[in-house]
Amino acid sequence: DVYGQEQAKRAIIIAVAGRHNILLSGSPGAGKTMLAKTLTNLLPNLTTDEQIAVTKLHSIAGEIDGEIVTNRPFRAPHHTTSQIAVIGGGVHPKPGEISLAHLGVLFLDEMPEYPRSVLEALRQPLEDKKIAITRAGGRAVYPADFMLIATMNPCPCGHLGDSKKECTCTTSQILNYQRRISGPLLDRIDLTISVSRIPNDVLLRKKSLQNKQHMTAVELINKAYAIQKKRYNRSDVYNGSLTSSQVNSTLKIDDSAKKLLSTAGERLELSARSYFKVIKVAQTIADLESSETIMSAHVSEALQYRSMTS
Repeated sequence: DVYGQEQAKRAIIIAVAGRHNILLSGSPGAGKTMLAKTLTNLLPNLTTDEQIAVTKLHSIAGEIDGEIVTNRPFRAPHHTTSQIAVIGGGVHPKPGEISLAHLGVLFLDEMPEYPRSVLEALRQPLEDKKIAITRAGGRAVYPADFMLIATMNPCPCGHLGDSKKECTCTTSQILNYQRRISGPLLDRIDLTISVSRIPNDVLLRKKSLQNKQHMTAVELINKAYAIQKKRYNRSDVYNGSLTSSQVNSTLKIDDSAKKLLSTAGERLELSARSYFKVIKVAQTIADLESSETIMSAHVSEALQYRSMTS
């Protein structure tokens, strides 16, 4: 259903293959939401153990009554949703949207519109893959191993950088809007991609290649999963969830790639977290190309997805 947007599609394939968090930025109507909703069709089916884990969480939250959850969760809370509903809590702590998205996708449409408190509360679960909720009625720890995909407009009117419509926002309005997403939260997003508007005449063309393109993407992703399963000897560990010590001990980086990383780290002023995220994304790109070693080309592409957040 998505025409064009080859760079955005490439970024989504990388994100799904390594379970990386991704932010799509672009004008209204460019296809950001539609791209985000394709993720569930690219992810593999839940295993039996995963079905049990997801079903338990949905049962505790009162979302189901006796059924088994067989599809990967895709949670899309509205921007007016409270912090307790997103993170979890209540008098007797219950799972929130981030736990209901466990082993699936959490989709935040128009991310800057969410309350700052909700966005900042995502920082710890994105890092730890779990959430600890302490209330007067007790304490509970729920898993929250979700893949975050978010969208945003580049400015309040949405037309900054649009070739068809002129932006009417002032510089201060643009900066204030973009600052709604804090630096520490952006630091936890692995890939950021700009989505441009597609010409209207393209939208009416026949989509003969679309199904073939989708099947190719699924094959690439499954191949990357198989490589990661072999490398880590586990089916629940992906490149996106590696710790810095695991990156150092497990991944192979070419000397020229290390030099490029060092230069880019200084020039882009990458934090330690961003530095390791570039390596993890580069490893996923290498896996998609069946390369055992991270090469300069893989690092270069990974840096492209990091430049906006830096």
